Amino acid sequence: MVAKIKSGKSLTGALNYNEHKVKEAKAELLVARGYLKNAQDLSFDDKLYRLKDQAGKNLRVQTNTVHISLNFDPLEKPDGDTLVSIADAYMKGIGFEDQPYLVYRHTDAGHPHIHIVSTNIEPDGRRISLHNLGKNQSEQARQDIEDRFGLVKAGSKNKDLKPEKIDLVPVQYGKSASKRAVTNVVNEVIRNYKFTSLPELNAVLNQFNVLADRGGKTSVMFARNGLHYYILGSRGEKISVPIKASAIYGKPTLSRLEQRFVLNEALRRLVRDKLREKIDRCAPGCGSIAGLQKQLRAFGVQAVVRSNDDGRVYGVTFVDHELKAVFNGSDLGKQYSASGIIGRLQAEPRVDEQRENVSGVPEKKTVSWLGFTESGQVSAGDSFLEMLLRQENQETEVGGQFLQKKKRKKRKRLNL
Repeated sequence: MVAKIKSGKSLTGALNYNEHKVKEAKAELLVARGYLKNAQDLSFDDKLYRLKDQAGKNLRVQTNTVHISLNFDPLEKPDGDTLVSIADAYMKGIGFEDQPYLVYRHTDAGHPHIHIVSTNIEPDGRRISLHNLGKNQSEQARQDIEDRFGLVKAGSKNKDLKPEKIDLVPVQYGKSASKRAVTNVVNEVIRNYKFTSLPELNAVLNQFNVLADRGGKTSVMFARNGLHYYILGSRGEKISVPIKASAIYGKPTLSRLEQRFVLNEALRRLVRDKLREKIDRCAPGCGSIAGLQKQLRAFGVQAVVRSNDDGRVYGVTFVDHELKAVFNGSDLGKQYSASGIIGRLQAEPRVDEQRENVSGVPEKKTVSWLGFTESGQVSAGDSFLEMLLRQENQETEVGGQFLQKKKRKKRKRLNL
């Protein structure tokens, strides 16, 4: 069993997190300790008021929220009663047995786990110290519970989950243990692909529903060069809790990735020309970015297009899964940048305009009644006005030739 303790300043936030999971049918409230009603009879306000009322006994303490998760081995299948007993034993072990707390069972990950929401303010207003709570009381309680309930011991397995040798597939949140799934993808991509920046790494990771995120530019994490990994949903949104880079096997932190950037810069030069050849081979006749993407996929290349809110394309990154290399278009050359690719696609005729029949003679275009071809047949490219003008010109030419013949005959008669 692995226990994680988070302290905070918002009881509402901790409760909302779990209640939102309940609404999504990804969690259920197992028990409510220290409440006058049974768990199933409690409203949201009932749950929150009890916690806030006790936390209000000491308004000087700002950090008054304790949010705990107890995580079990994926092979273990404890039932609801067992989970309640484990939660009670754990809360007693850390000195919270007399506190009000709510126990939720979550089913949104590949391993069984529960969440416990409580406050560290006692009924008399005293504060339960959270300093070294996880290191001391929690660690002892965890070991006792493992022995008492016959659980898989956390110390019996490597703390850092080693990646498995796998064929990369997109991670599906809740289908497997999140940390292990992310570890497998991240390590496999870093080990095999040649990328030279975090955006290029994400161009690969995103295809397997994983994101490496530094946080906002004004965040503390960004300033300290921190890095978190997330599982992404179907719309590219973050749907998992953040996993610290330092907690993943191999520790793919930003500082270590930056060392890979330098090495990969030299390694990917060896395959640059091969990727150019693939693009040059696919570009003619595509007519659009979507057409080019489709053609490139047949050669193992994913073209990741970046566009603004107006739909204007401003960047393209090529991920070659055969060559295991990632290039921004501009790094391949000006003609492979977003503007260069678009210019080439617009300049080159489409495939359907170059089609030939079996005999090798170009097929005639579909026509309509709006105009005529040089042979007198209807041409789809002419307007009705152009058709009338052409007819008038033809009649004028014929009339002119007839008059010239009459003048010649008249001259001949005069000469006679």
